[in-house]
Amino acid sequence: MAGVAIENWKETIRDPKIECMSRDEMNALQSERLVKQVKNVYENVEFYRRKMDELGVEPGDIRGIEDIHKLPFTTKEDLRDNYPFGLLAVPKEKIARVQGTSGTTGKLTLASYTQKDVDVWGECVARGLTMAGLNAADRIHVCYGYGLFTGGMGLDLGAQALGAMAIPMSSGNTKRQLMCMEDFGATAFACTPSYALYLAEAAQEAGIVDRLQIKASINGAEPWTDEMRKKIESIFHINSFDIYGLCEITGPGVAMDCIHHKGLHVYEDYFYPEVLNPADQSACADGETGELVFTTLAKEGMPLIRYRTKDLTSIEHDTCECGRTLPRIQKFTGRTDDMKVIRGVNVFPTQVETALLSMGGGVAPHYMLIVDRENNLDVLTVMVEVDEKYFSDEIRKLDALKSKVGAVLKQALGVSVRVKLVEPKTIQRSEGKAKRVIDNRDL
Repeated sequence: MAGVAIENWKETIRDPKIECMSRDEMNALQSERLVKQVKNVYENVEFYRRKMDELGVEPGDIRGIEDIHKLPFTTKEDLRDNYPFGLLAVPKEKIARVQGTSGTTGKLTLASYTQKDVDVWGECVARGLTMAGLNAADRIHVCYGYGLFTGGMGLDLGAQALGAMAIPMSSGNTKRQLMCMEDFGATAFACTPSYALYLAEAAQEAGIVDRLQIKASINGAEPWTDEMRKKIESIFHINSFDIYGLCEITGPGVAMDCIHHKGLHVYEDYFYPEVLNPADQSACADGETGELVFTTLAKEGMPLIRYRTKDLTSIEHDTCECGRTLPRIQKFTGRTDDMKVIRGVNVFPTQVETALLSMGGGVAPHYMLIVDRENNLDVLTVMVEVDEKYFSDEIRKLDALKSKVGAVLKQALGVSVRVKLVEPKTIQRSEGKAKRVIDNRDL
């Protein structure tokens, strides 16, 4: 156990009835909710009615959670094809808020929430905050971005559900972040792990670590290692926790690790996890790596059935040392696609290609993405070939082109990049699937 000791650890379980429920009781609850949800989407979402009819599956065929394998999958492409509101199971008037994340085409992946969905989201995040030893007396400094991105709003809702003080700082301006942490007496903070380490080192350099009251950090939205966690903990003298979520399912609060750091507990009463073999979609045994698939068992606004996350992980169903019976997923070993998470933003190579082609000249659609970590922050460099007919030795013209490419890519990706222009035909070609990404982060 790393970090600092948490007194009365087992008392930090927010909902023992759910989080320590027996397997038989959980299966019964999941079965009840799945049967109801399948009937709901069949009657109210034309997309699912059509998909089920194509498979010859009717709501009556689903009698329990053991029948989930009979249901169709949902993919990110399905969400794009039905953008923005084609997957709603309720009238738009009942939607209380929307959240979104970047997609491959420039269109958002949009998720819609009823007020009940928002309340469930806050409750799930509150479970995680409680898991981190926090309660209503705490002051939680949220330096995830707010807006359509789910990070800031998710932690804000969790703090509200916990009864704690939310400090909605959003991202950026490290000096101001540290000043407010100290002045407001923040006892916890939430941000990406890379920014958490950057904050820790900035606080250390400013000589204010001992003046802060921080005891925990909640970090997610990008892959990170145990080594990074231990470094954050050692500088701040706190406990750091890994939180996982995705906008399509609910945002942060789908799963989180406890003080034992032996996997992230999935709140399976709301989000049913499957880990499937990507080749044949058969169920993986505990400990076996496969693709993580989620079904939202109680979501009202935009329920999803067997949503393929493309994240590769394994799952364990044994009881954790903390007493929770919730299953645990392990840190992700990769993805079934080429997506990379850069500073909390989903970046697809195809977005780069689309953006370059939209420029109408100057550069060729041959590129390479190189991801590094410098000073504990993600840095994305995009190598781009200059069009042969535009290639020039004039530094001024190349600098102007470089600036233009950088602006176009930032607009398309939602994250700033370094642009490196290279001569025509210098990026390696491939007869098979082109290798578009080099990730040097050692995650």
